[in-house]
Amino acid sequence: MLLKKPIPFAEPPYLNGLPSPYYSPSHLKWQKVCRAFLDEHFTPYTLDWERAENVPPNVFQMFASANMLVPCLPAPLPVDRLKSLGIHDILGAVKVEDWDYIHTAIYSDEMMRSGLFGPSASLTTGMAFGVPPILKFGNKELQDHILPDILLGRKRMCIAITEPEAGSDVANLQTTAEKTKDGKHYIVNGTKKWITNGLWASYATMAVRTSGPGPAGLSLLVVPLLGHPGVKLRPLEVAGHASSGTTYITLEDVRVPTSNLIGQEGMGMKYIMTNFNHERLSIAIGVTRQARVALFSAVQYCLKREAFGKFLIDQPVVRHRLAKCGAMLESQWAWIEQFVYQMTKLKKEDADVELGGLTALAKAQAGIVLDECARCAVLLFGGNGFTRTGQGEIVEKIYREVPGARVPGGSEDVMLDLAIRQLVKNYESNTRALERPKGTSKL
Repeated sequence: MLLKKPIPFAEPPYLNGLPSPYYSPSHLKWQKVCRAFLDEHFTPYTLDWERAENVPPNVFQMFASANMLVPCLPAPLPVDRLKSLGIHDILGAVKVEDWDYIHTAIYSDEMMRSGLFGPSASLTTGMAFGVPPILKFGNKELQDHILPDILLGRKRMCIAITEPEAGSDVANLQTTAEKTKDGKHYIVNGTKKWITNGLWASYATMAVRTSGPGPAGLSLLVVPLLGHPGVKLRPLEVAGHASSGTTYITLEDVRVPTSNLIGQEGMGMKYIMTNFNHERLSIAIGVTRQARVALFSAVQYCLKREAFGKFLIDQPVVRHRLAKCGAMLESQWAWIEQFVYQMTKLKKEDADVELGGLTALAKAQAGIVLDECARCAVLLFGGNGFTRTGQGEIVEKIYREVPGARVPGGSEDVMLDLAIRQLVKNYESNTRALERPKGTSKL
């Protein structure tokens, strides 16, 4: 039986009925259940929330009660921790012990079907990027103190790395954490900027300087935020992402128990770099769906818009523009699928080494693809494409969010450079390992 095809580029190929080696029955079941949940509770309302620059607090609570914040964590999930809190499956579709990175990718893709980053980021960023360092490097005491409230949605979290004078240059962060004479507290002073979810976060996984300059002086610390003495939070207006809660944090003599240290002092840079891989891959997945929304919206518009006596889609120059963007989009998505499949087959420590540079490259390329697709959509929508209301509202909003794809999580040029440096480092390391020691016999 023939099924009705969606508008070109509206869905990834596996949802158009085309065969794929990556998706098991579990993945396909999860996609259907996830989309049904989001179609009922989330996606239809995202444009209104973005206009209002706020996602109602009850939405976060509803997601938490359905365990629909957990899927943004890196796979495999922390099974023992989740089960101890009564979380055994996600929407009854996938047991937590069966969850893999392809399930995660489906969730990230589905959360972005509106084409707007703000509403999704408002719910997931703190959990997705603030919790993993505690899970991986925090001691049991810290995990027991912080994680139950966060994983059950009773409190919220954020990741606080970037500062006004140090964005992608993480090694030169200046926020300090000095121990008191009795050794029981850190006194934290400094500022953090462009912190997603900071406005409503009870805690931040924060990069602080506990000793001298450079990367060796950095540590990660769980810093209390909401209502904590010495902490000031104020909203930041950025291009797009209006509902995501972007925040400027000021810290003045903030007392934090030394028990809130994540792992060891001086290991912060290593922990941050490890955490970036999940963040950058998550961004790449979401941004690729954003590009898809922009491009299929353009196709949809060209199918009905008439100019010069014919539909836009009948103009060769229009089809040429759509074709170039379509090739970029589907190539990027195929690369993303390859990535997440590899994540299901590699150990975390191996993936960090083998895919770290490529993850940076995929994140950068996702922003480039979005830029092309969003610009294409605006041009084909014409005047409607740069009007904040009406037919072109969604593509105008997506185009405004392009910098939010190319800068946060590692600026594009930094990511491109990092990718090559990491790939060359791996090559040279492998070459040295294969070299025969001088003076040894061939026999």
